[in-house]
Amino acid sequence: MPPTCALSHTIVDDFLAPACDDFVEILYQDDEILLINKPSGLLSLSGKNPLNWDSVHYRLVHGQQGLTPPFPHAKLPHRLDFGTSGIMVVGLNTEAAQHLNLQFQARTIQKRYIAMLEGWVSEEQGQINAAITKDKTLFPRVKICQITGKPAISEYRVIQRLAEPPCSLVQYTPITGRTHQLRIHSLTMGHPILGCDLYKSTRSEQMASRLMLHASELHFEHPTSHKRVNGLCPSPF
Repeated sequence: MPPTCALSHTIVDDFLAPACDDFVEILYQDDEILLINKPSGLLSLSGKNPLNWDSVHYRLVHGQQGLTPPFPHAKLPHRLDFGTSGIMVVGLNTEAAQHLNLQFQARTIQKRYIAMLEGWVSEEQGQINAAITKDKTLFPRVKICQITGKPAISEYRVIQRLAEPPCSLVQYTPITGRTHQLRIHSLTMGHPILGCDLYKSTRSEQMASRLMLHASELHFEHPTSHKRVNGLCPSPF
């Protein structure tokens, strides 16, 4: 008889990213950092599957022909999900990237997002406090679990409520930075993000052609000047 053991789950990642025709826009550049606008539908880092070679990092290192020069030492101290668009900070050397990494780890970098949610959010502002852990049976999903999950807090503010169909445009300020945090917190609140393929209602995914989540602001300390940088990237929706 085989020994008794905990059930194991084989993680299978068969995702193939479709081609992304939009380009990575440089919003700000100096000798140490870039601020860029990542398009929706582009990986932050190239995937393990060789077919998923195209990514923000690949395009920065190799350059975008006729658009941006190569930055061979570019490093990504933080990333955005495949479907999320918006502002990212890039370290142009090891020292700058390490300094930014420490700020992310210390949670001194403030991030804000714009999202379009299904339905009308009743409160004008609020906080979602729901711990998150990996869902080993449904990779790459995460799930809410107050027992085994890591603390996850998102603050929100309603910007506008729209009709036909009812939707809410909200600004999110994540206090923590868990994987898929805003997406699963939106679903937990009962208002999934439009276009989300993982955390959805019976109709929310079909209500938009892309994930309606955009990183709009990034506030941090410059790695060398130590001045406060206030990066802005207006939402396309």
